[in-house]
Amino acid sequence: MKHSSYLPFQGGGGPRRLLARAAKLPLSWQPLVPHRIRRKVRATRSKIRSRQAPASHISALATSWSPADTIASLRAHEWSFYDGQYLFIAILGIFCLSIIETPGPLFKTFVATMLIAALVMPVTRQFFLPFLPIASWLVLFYSCQFISGEYRPPIWVRVLPALENILYGANLSNILSAHKHVVLDVLAWLPYGLCHFGAPFVVSLVLFFFGPPGTTPAFARAFGYMNAVGVTIQLMFPCSPPWYENTYGLAPANYSMPGSPAGLAAIDKLLGIDMYTSGFTASPMVFGAFPSLHAANSTLECLFMSHVFPKLRPVFIAYTLWMWWATMYLSHHYAVDLMAGGLLAACFFFVSKAKFLPRVQLDKMYRWDYDYVEVGEEADTDASLAVATDLYEMFRNGGGGADSADEWTIGSSSSFSTSFGAKSPTDETGSSLWEGDTLASASDHEFGR
Repeated sequence: MKHSSYLPFQGGGGPRRLLARAAKLPLSWQPLVPHRIRRKVRATRSKIRSRQAPASHISALATSWSPADTIASLRAHEWSFYDGQYLFIAILGIFCLSIIETPGPLFKTFVATMLIAALVMPVTRQFFLPFLPIASWLVLFYSCQFISGEYRPPIWVRVLPALENILYGANLSNILSAHKHVVLDVLAWLPYGLCHFGAPFVVSLVLFFFGPPGTTPAFARAFGYMNAVGVTIQLMFPCSPPWYENTYGLAPANYSMPGSPAGLAAIDKLLGIDMYTSGFTASPMVFGAFPSLHAANSTLECLFMSHVFPKLRPVFIAYTLWMWWATMYLSHHYAVDLMAGGLLAACFFFVSKAKFLPRVQLDKMYRWDYDYVEVGEEADTDASLAVATDLYEMFRNGGGGADSADEWTIGSSSSFSTSFGAKSPTDETGSSLWEGDTLASASDHEFGR
């Protein structure tokens, strides 16, 4: 009678008990997985859970689907200068959607509605809010093809070759691409045609898991705004790339001319498919050589990854130089374009590092290890840190703490504590006030995840 609960008609409730017991039986795939592997997976999951400090929510993610929580966050939000970014994004989005001819209005309305819905729910807002600058850049880049040449400035054909000869004494792109080989074609294709598109996603995931909470939103915003500025420069200062000089010489260019895959045409021929020819021929930005966004993106990724993994800096620098070489070998950019793209990336990184990027704590490996974050550059001396700490405490005690969480702005210029341990301030419940995923007040705001 020990197993009588398995009998189908015991007590009139046998079938239900049988189904309940069956639901608790191990899944069919578990016997197929070795016990040693299952035990290792369980140990890893327990280890990750144990890293989450119960007293701090700094590394936790929002799980609420209620728009009421978003409305409450907006009501508690203290508006600052940095909130102007959302007004700028809204104006830019409306402008781009108004000039885009295809797809039609129904599809554009659908996409805008889905984006607004994602921003209303906290569980999706924490990811889509930092993604807004990237979305703005993508829409701006796509809409460039619908801007009539009548409203665009003339195309500069001679400027970049002249600068190339003045600064370097020769056309480095033509020198590097003078000797073609299938091995070199593949080596140039890997970073330029593949890694360039996948690296931002890989970097975002790596920074999310191994960087301090708030690193990925800071990277996303820097990445999006940097590319948007780059596209704006390309619109206002259109320049022809090396492949144009190799094909048409220094003859005047116009916006009716098609683009070219240049060196990537060899990859299409090698693989026997049209992977790049059609796309580059119909590019929305044919004369966007200056600055090189391939160089800017790889440089920004190198700087952020070196910030989190300083010991691997030589690896990231090697990847950046690999990308720079590929852009010139494939005749898509001059060396001066690469320098401009690298300078643009450096500007956005160091501004982000000084104002919004959390500092890395070398004794922490995963985001779950952090129970506090510090934002901005470290103080130069202990004395200056002590003075700043005293001033912070005076203002904090006099002005009171923050009311609640705020996810609509990013970070702050710095954070101080009551000791040289420099923990971020906490409210009365012990929750960190840097826990948001947004950009900007000078104090008493959450920091992004």
